[in-house]
Amino acid sequence: MLGAADLQALGVSLLLAAVTVIGLLACGLPLAWWLARRDGTGKAWLEAVIALPLVLPPTVLGFYLLLLLGKTGPLAAVGLPPLAFSFGGLVVGSMIYSLPFVVQPLITGFENIDQRRLDAAATLGAGPRDRFFSVALPGARSAIITGAVLGFAHTLGEFGVVLMLGGSLPGETRVASIAIYQHVESMDLASAHALSAVLVVISLVLLVPTYILRRRSRS
Repeated sequence: MLGAADLQALGVSLLLAAVTVIGLLACGLPLAWWLARRDGTGKAWLEAVIALPLVLPPTVLGFYLLLLLGKTGPLAAVGLPPLAFSFGGLVVGSMIYSLPFVVQPLITGFENIDQRRLDAAATLGAGPRDRFFSVALPGARSAIITGAVLGFAHTLGEFGVVLMLGGSLPGETRVASIAIYQHVESMDLASAHALSAVLVVISLVLLVPTYILRRRSRS
């Protein structure tokens, strides 16, 4: 059984993952659409920047975000409130950390759309915005679902970035992964196991239907 503190940490994790995915879809859909229709060295550089969280240690990303969002960072220097050790800071860090897990499937989905469908819509008078909403988004539905689920699951399990950037403030920045780490530190293995098992179940419930949908969309 999960205690009240663990349920609170799990709730923070679920809220963080949901807000992160909504933000990433809002930013990632137009970015992925733009990248899917471009080529050249500039695109390669931008895709490499997007993919950086896949290869950088989370503590490196968390460290630089802490410098950026902290009380002595450049944002505070121009009068903006510091976001380090706050839920808002976790959202910013999580969006950057989970960016490739959402954007890369979206790019692939948009690249796989038959160009003839877009051309046909254009000949019928559909402008770029209409083609995006009436052709591109429905055609990339499976990729959008995949990106959203991967981004949610990845955010749910992140540890290094949230620890560096948010610490462990109950009800605000103490997420499930940090709670598990603290249980292990205090040798409360039963609580660590219970919370870990919940995360495993949630992740499987999210991922299995997503991959079934991907297989059906390819057949």
